[in-house]
Amino acid sequence: MAWSHLVRKIGTVCVVWPLIAAIPQISAVHAQQEQDKAAIVPGQISPVSKDCQTPGLKVVLDKPLPNTLAALRDRKVIKILTIGASASVGMDAATGGYQDVIENTLEKTITGLDVQIIDRGISGELARDAVERMKTEVALTEPDLVLWQVGTNDALAQIPVEEFSETVSSAIRWLKERNLDVALVGLQYIRNMRNDPHYQAVRVALAHITENEKIIRISRYEAVEMMERMRQRASEPLLNPFALTEEGYSCLAEYVVRAITSAVFLKRSGNQPTN
Repeated sequence: MAWSHLVRKIGTVCVVWPLIAAIPQISAVHAQQEQDKAAIVPGQISPVSKDCQTPGLKVVLDKPLPNTLAALRDRKVIKILTIGASASVGMDAATGGYQDVIENTLEKTITGLDVQIIDRGISGELARDAVERMKTEVALTEPDLVLWQVGTNDALAQIPVEEFSETVSSAIRWLKERNLDVALVGLQYIRNMRNDPHYQAVRVALAHITENEKIIRISRYEAVEMMERMRQRASEPLLNPFALTEEGYSCLAEYVVRAITSAVFLKRSGNQPTN
């Protein structure tokens, strides 16, 4: 695993988490997730494994993906552009990372589907820089869905909330005008930022943006925070920061798949999902 996979930006300091100490916990987490993972059933909304279930918390806003559905119907191909901060980090990125999980699970769930994921993530990137690259990448790759990880680095860099909100909202509108679906992946859960006013203000702002724009938000922060609380209630040892991030990425892949399959199969059945 490359050293870049271990770097996490906290304020203005980059910290390298001890890999050797993290390995046993990471292996245990992934082994348990594989053991508990619900069976993939073709033609059904993808389930969420036991370790990623967060009772009482809705991790995915159920919104339509009209352009993604059209691509599936007309071409049996879905092209997903992943962009934003740290999109290629996590879940043993050297072997494909969470993008491979998304691709493989979707293709097993939706018969005959070809999923093409174009990873253009840059660790540490701010929203305003991602927007400029996004416009170029959209023109080059012509995706059906843009999966944008955004907010963490803006919050750590103390970007004003108003500026952040305008940047993200404008980008969403730009994508919609070009008939592209967009789903946002929210802020990363960082234990020592739980009481940071600016970090939390950016998190809340992102939730408001997705609600106003009526797009999917994968609530990564809330989900991982809830998982940690459940560990505390069960008197289980807390994961170290590196293993906690790995667990978050593992669940992130499952949440993205659930969001897409919900949009596909709920459109056909007219039912509502349960978390």
